[in-house]
Amino acid sequence: MHEYKAIAESNNFIVLDKYTKEWADNDSYQSESELEQELIQDLVNQGYEKVTFQTNEALLANVRVQLQALNNVLFSDTEWQRFVQTWLDKPSDGIVEKTRKIHDNCVLDFEFDNGTLQNIYLLDKKTLARNKVQVLKQFEQTGSYVNRYDVTILVNGLPLVQIELKKRGIAIREAFNQVHRYSKESFNSDQSLFKYLQVFVISNGTDTRYFANTTKRNKNSFEFTMNWARSDNSLIKDLKDFTATFFQKNTLLNVLLSYSVFDKSNTLLVMRPYQIAATERILWKIKSAYLAKNWSKSEGSGYIWHTTGSGKTLTSFKAARLATELDFIDKVFFVVDRKDLDAQTMKEYQSFSPGSVNGSNSTAKLKENLEKNDNKIIVTTIQKLNNLMKGESDLAIYGKQVVFIFDECHRSQFGEAQKNLKKKFKKFYQFGFTGTPIIGDLVENGQVIRKGNALGAETTASVFGSELHSYVITDAIRDEKVLKFKVDYNNVRPQFKAIETEQDEKKLTAAENRQALLHPQRIQEISQYILTHYRQKTHRLHPGAQGFNAMFAVSSVDAAKLYYEAFKNLQADAEKPLKIATIFSFAANEEQDAVGDIADESFDVSAMNSSAKEFLASAISDYNAMFKSSYSVDSKGFQDYYRDLAMRVKGEDSERNPLKPEEKIDLLIVVGMFLTGFDAPRLNTLFVDKNLRHHGLIQAYSRTNRIYNATKTFGNIVTFRDLEQATVEAITLFGNTGTDTDTKQVVLEKSYQDYMYGFTDTVTGKEHCGFIEVVKELGERFPDPAAIHKEADKKAFAKLFGHYLRLENVLQNYDEFANLKALQSIDISDEEAIETFKIEHHLTDKDIQGLQAVTILTDRETQDYRSSYNDIRDWWSQQNKNENNAQTSLDWEDVVFEVDLLKSQEINLDYILELTFDYSKKLANKPSLIQEVSRVIRASLDNRAKESLITDFINQTNLNTLTDRAGLIEAFYIFAQAQQQQEAQVLIVSENLNPPEAKRFMTTALKREFVTENGTELNAILPKMSPLNPQYLTKKQTVFQKISAFVEKFKGVGGVLEL
Repeated sequence: MHEYKAIAESNNFIVLDKYTKEWADNDSYQSESELEQELIQDLVNQGYEKVTFQTNEALLANVRVQLQALNNVLFSDTEWQRFVQTWLDKPSDGIVEKTRKIHDNCVLDFEFDNGTLQNIYLLDKKTLARNKVQVLKQFEQTGSYVNRYDVTILVNGLPLVQIELKKRGIAIREAFNQVHRYSKESFNSDQSLFKYLQVFVISNGTDTRYFANTTKRNKNSFEFTMNWARSDNSLIKDLKDFTATFFQKNTLLNVLLSYSVFDKSNTLLVMRPYQIAATERILWKIKSAYLAKNWSKSEGSGYIWHTTGSGKTLTSFKAARLATELDFIDKVFFVVDRKDLDAQTMKEYQSFSPGSVNGSNSTAKLKENLEKNDNKIIVTTIQKLNNLMKGESDLAIYGKQVVFIFDECHRSQFGEAQKNLKKKFKKFYQFGFTGTPIIGDLVENGQVIRKGNALGAETTASVFGSELHSYVITDAIRDEKVLKFKVDYNNVRPQFKAIETEQDEKKLTAAENRQALLHPQRIQEISQYILTHYRQKTHRLHPGAQGFNAMFAVSSVDAAKLYYEAFKNLQADAEKPLKIATIFSFAANEEQDAVGDIADESFDVSAMNSSAKEFLASAISDYNAMFKSSYSVDSKGFQDYYRDLAMRVKGEDSERNPLKPEEKIDLLIVVGMFLTGFDAPRLNTLFVDKNLRHHGLIQAYSRTNRIYNATKTFGNIVTFRDLEQATVEAITLFGNTGTDTDTKQVVLEKSYQDYMYGFTDTVTGKEHCGFIEVVKELGERFPDPAAIHKEADKKAFAKLFGHYLRLENVLQNYDEFANLKALQSIDISDEEAIETFKIEHHLTDKDIQGLQAVTILTDRETQDYRSSYNDIRDWWSQQNKNENNAQTSLDWEDVVFEVDLLKSQEINLDYILELTFDYSKKLANKPSLIQEVSRVIRASLDNRAKESLITDFINQTNLNTLTDRAGLIEAFYIFAQAQQQQEAQVLIVSENLNPPEAKRFMTTALKREFVTENGTELNAILPKMSPLNPQYLTKKQTVFQKISAFVEKFKGVGGVLEL
C-alpha cells in the first residue's frame, strides 16, 4: 500500500495549474484485484464512503437513505414505492430519460400521502458539498448476460460513474471494449439504476481515461476517450494521480453537473480538461475584474488559443452559459464575423440547450433582444453589432455589465467595430477564441528569431490582453483529439513544374502565370488524377464501402469553373460517377487582417459578375437534378443551397441522423467558403490547387483532421503546388513547439518508407516493424489460415493480423502503395502493358523494379486471412459472452480486434450477389459455386450471418434462367423476403410471442439494423409471465438472442413483415 495524502485542491480551478505527486512508485507486480483495492482505499481517504451491498434492492434502499438525508424528508414505504415507480425508476425510462433527469429535471414536486408538496432533489447543483459520494465494488447485474462491474461511484446513491480496471501492461482498449459490452448486455437492463451512468473511467494503472455514456453509436468509440490534465495540458495518466485529481469530490461533481451538456439530439458531451480550464479562467477573469472594478480594461479581458477542431464551440457556449448565471452580469454576447457562422452557432447553441439563445437576423431584432429581461445568450454578427452602435447613441445596455465573447477573434478583433465597442460600452468584459491567433515576430537581441503572421503592429494579444489558456495543434494531436496531416507535396505536373513551385505571390498573380496555371492540359491531368485516386484516398476501394469524402480548394472562380467542367466531361460515361458540387460567392477585395487570411465570401451573390453568376446557376441546376431540389442564385435560394450542401458534405441531416450514400456529396470544389469554421468529421481529404499560408493553410488543412473512427488515421492533403515551406512555417508558428523539426514530427504523418520498412519512435524509443515484415511473418507462421486450431495460435494470429490491418489501413492512403497494388494485376512479361502503366503512374524503370521486389498478399490470400480472423473473433466473443463461464486457457486482454477496420473494408451484399452471378457462369456445379461464394461471405464481417441464406438461394434456384447480374439480385431479394416472413413467423410461434408487437419490434430492429433492450418494447413482445418468475429472465435472454440472429441474417434485404 502506498502512503497517500490528497493535496489536489484549488480555490479557483478544478483543472489545476500545479499538482505534486506525493506517493512513491512501487515496482512490485500489481494484480487487477490489488489495483482495485488500492483505488477504493484512495477514494475512502478522500472522503468517499465504502459500501458493500450486492443486490438491486439494497442499491435502491441506499438511494432512499441518501435522498431522505439530502431533502430532509422521510418517505413511508408506499410513498417511496410511488416515487420510484412514477419517477425515479419509471419502467418506460431508458438511458435518455434518466440522463435528462440528471441534467435538466433533477427535481420533482412530490405530493406525500398527507397532501403536502415538497421538491425532492436528486442532486444539489448549487451546494455541491451537500451531495454524498460512495464507492461500491464488484456489483453484479443480469441483463442479456451476467456482468460484474469493478468499481462504481454513487452520488446520493445513484450510480453516476463506472470504473473498469485492467492490470498494468494490459491494453487499455480492452477495458473500453468491456464497458462497451456491458452497455449492450446489462447496464441498460429492465429498471436498472445503472441507466443513470454519466461517465465511464477506464484504467490499466498507467493510463487512465474518461468518456461520456452515450447512446450515439458513432460517438461510442475509443477515439473519444480522454485523459485528465493540468492547465498546461500535461497529462495525468497514472490511476493514483487521476484519483487524487479527477476523483477529488468537488472536481468530479463539477465535471458531472457543471461541465457536461446533454444536447437535444440526446448526446451526452463531457468536457475535456482544456475546455474546462478555459471556461474556468474566463469566469475567474470576469469575477476578479468585477470585484476590482476593472471592467473595460485588459484586466477584464483575454483570449483562448484552442486549435481548430478541438471543440471551441462547446467551450465558448459553456463559458457564455455560466457567465449568464453570474448575478452581476446583465447580458452575454457571442459575436461571430460571418453570417453563415451566425446561423451555425445559433444551431449549435440551441442543440446544447434549447431556448438558451436569442438570435438576431437584423439590427432591429438585435435591439429588441437587448431590451428583453432574460438571461439568454445573444448571438450576433460583428456587422450587426457595429450597425447598432453606430445607429443608437444612447441605449440602456451601454451602461450595464456585459460580456462579449468573440469567435475567431483573429478576424473580428480589428477595425471600426472594436473602436465603437470600447467607446459605447462602459462596463464590459471581452474574450476571444481563436485557433490561429495573430502573432508578432519573435525578436531576441534585435534579431528576428521567428516570423509572425501579423501585418502591422496589432496582434491578438495587443487587442484582447493576456492569453488565458492555450491548447495548440501539437497538444491536440498528442492527445489524439485531432489527427495528423499526411501531406503529398509537389504532386505537380512535370510540364508545369516551374509555375507550380513558384513561391513569389506577385509572380503567381501575374496574368501569364495565372493563365499557365489554368492551362487546359494541366486542368485535365489534375482532374484525372483526382478521379483516379479519389476512392483510394477516401477509403472507398471496396464495393459498397462508405468511406469518407473530399474537398478541392482552388484559387479562383475561373479555376472552379474549369475544374467543374473537366470533371463533368471526364465522368460523362462513368457507370457510377462521383457526385460533385461547387460553391462560391462574391469576395470583397478587403485588406487582410493577417498573412494568409482567406478572403471572406459573402452571401451577397448579386455582387458577382455575370459570368460567375451564370456558372453558379448552372452548377446549382446540376445539384437540383442530382438531389431533386429547387435552389437558385437569389439571396434566399443561395443561403438554402449553402445549408443543404453543408448537410450533404457532413453526411447528416438537420437532426444529425446519417444520410444514405446516394444523398451525400463526394467532392466539393471551393474557393474560400467551407475552408474555415466548417466541421465535417466524415471529410478526410483535401486536394489543393491554391497558394495557402499561415492561418489560411492551417484552417484549410484542418477540415480533414477531425477524429471519427479507427479507419480515419489522419487528414489527407494532396497539393498540386509546392506548399512544403508554407506548411512547415504554418505548423511551426501555430504548433508553438519552438522548432520546425519538433513540430513536423508531431503534426505530419510518417513516410511511406517508415510504414513499409519499420521505424523507431523518436519519443518512446520503441521499434515498430514495417508492413513487409508483417506480411513475411504471416506467410511463415500461418501459411494456411484455415488450419489455425490451437488457442495459442489463434491469439498469435489475431494480434499479427490486427497489426496487418492497421498498417494496410494507413498505407492505402499512399500513392506508392496504390501503385504497388495496381502492379499486381499487370502481366510483367507484357512490355506494352508495363509502358502504359509507367506513363499512367509517372514511374520509371527503376521504380517498377523497386515495386516488383516487394511481396504483398494477393486479394484471395487477404480474403482467407480475413475469414479466419472473423472466425476467431466470433469464437472469442462466444467464449467471452459470460465471463463466469469463459473456457479459455490464455489471457486475451492484450488482443484488440480491429472491428472498425474490418467494417471499413466491407463489401456490400449486392457485390457478393454480383460475384455469385459471375462465378455461376465459370463453375460447373453448385458445390464448387457455394464453396467460392462462402469464402467471400466469411471474409465479410457484416454479411457472415447471411451465408446460409445465400447458400439456400443458390441451392433452390435455377441459376441458368438468370441472364444477368440484375436478374440474380432481384431473384435473391424476392427469395430472401419470403424467407424473412417465414422465419419471423416460426420464431414468433416457437417462442409464443405477441404477434403484432413482435413483428413491430422486429421491423424496427431491421430498419436500424440492430436490436436494443432499451425501453419496454422487448418486454411487450414476451409471453405473459410475471417478471418475478425465475423463467422470465431466461426467456427474455433467449428471445433477445434469437431476434438478434434474425436481424443479422435479414438486415438489408428489404420487405415488410406483415402484421
